Amino acid sequence: MTTHFQPSTALERLPEQFFAQLVKKAKALTEAGHDVINLGQGNPDQPTPAPIIDALKIAAEDPNNHKYSPFRGHSFLKGAICDFYQREYGVALDPETEVAILPGSKTGLVELSQCLLNPGDMALLPDPGYPDYMSGIALAHARTAFMPLLEENNFLPNYQEIDSFTLNQAKLMFLNYPNNPTSGVATEAFFQQTVDLAKKHDIFVCHDFAYASIGFDGEKPRSFLQTDGAKDIGIEMYTLSKAYNMAGWRVAFAVGNPSVIEHINLIQDHMYVSLFGAVQQAAATALTGPQDSVIELTKTYESRRDQFISALQDAGWDIKAPKGTFFAWLPVPNGFTSQSFADFLLEKAHVVVAPGVGFGEHGEGYVRVGLVTETDRLIEAATRIKKLNLFSFLV
Repeated sequence: MTTHFQPSTALERLPEQFFAQLVKKAKALTEAGHDVINLGQGNPDQPTPAPIIDALKIAAEDPNNHKYSPFRGHSFLKGAICDFYQREYGVALDPETEVAILPGSKTGLVELSQCLLNPGDMALLPDPGYPDYMSGIALAHARTAFMPLLEENNFLPNYQEIDSFTLNQAKLMFLNYPNNPTSGVATEAFFQQTVDLAKKHDIFVCHDFAYASIGFDGEKPRSFLQTDGAKDIGIEMYTLSKAYNMAGWRVAFAVGNPSVIEHINLIQDHMYVSLFGAVQQAAATALTGPQDSVIELTKTYESRRDQFISALQDAGWDIKAPKGTFFAWLPVPNGFTSQSFADFLLEKAHVVVAPGVGFGEHGEGYVRVGLVTETDRLIEAATRIKKLNLFSFLV
């Protein structure tokens, strides 16, 4: 008889994957022959630009890339990252001490808690927020305190409402702007408040800059490191998944505070041997080459946003257009919870959306919709929702 071995307590502490049940329901409808439109995910739908793929092909044939890469990444990629930050944000970085190569930003976000938190330490998290922030905290056996992201505050945390005991206990804070799931954007003044607060209370700040390239209406999202003093107390994590449609390539980086960059490099010394050299070469090509594809991709998302939101507004839904990311954060109609509304749309319209409560307690009352599908499918989803007559009393 095969013996069943119990997992470690660290694994038992990991949060449940909230959206697994939604994926299961959608799959069942698809297998039953229904045309399901999946707007519940955040997986870019466009191909990686050709010059990046070509760079990978050439680099893959180089025998030097068939060996182990340097543990902490190739110097040419670190140099490309520094050039990128100087060009895009006017931020100077030291390639040797202020850059860490990551096998995807999710890895870095989970590792960071293990680098900085001891059992019982406290981390501040946005609510609603990206669920995997909690995964690293759970593995570190640390505690969480949540910062509500409310519409009346433009989905920015109100630091005045965090009690002094919590601020003095907290060692780490996660932020993410443009924000998943709310699509909120940060201001220069907010980032300066964050730096001032972190210095006063000795809190380390990690800014998850996953949607750095996706700002609408002519507004370019700000880097946290553009803020005076940000590198003293924080880092920023940047992924190539969104800007360059490289989600499956698993390449990202952390930049900023040298001591924490060293911590990240140290934990990765024990877990990885960096990334395949050809992927690093392709990443350098993406960062240093022409950025036309990045600009066009943002225009595509903005066009999708405009047409989709307009169609939903025509249906009588009182919603606002997002200012960034490829998500829309939509209030649910009266009489529904976020979960019941997501279930209703799936069952009645065969449209998948993500219930806001899956991102935290303050996500209740909203659903997240992804713009990572073609415009005609978005319009079809809006048409199906309109036929449900949920908002007819508003028209």
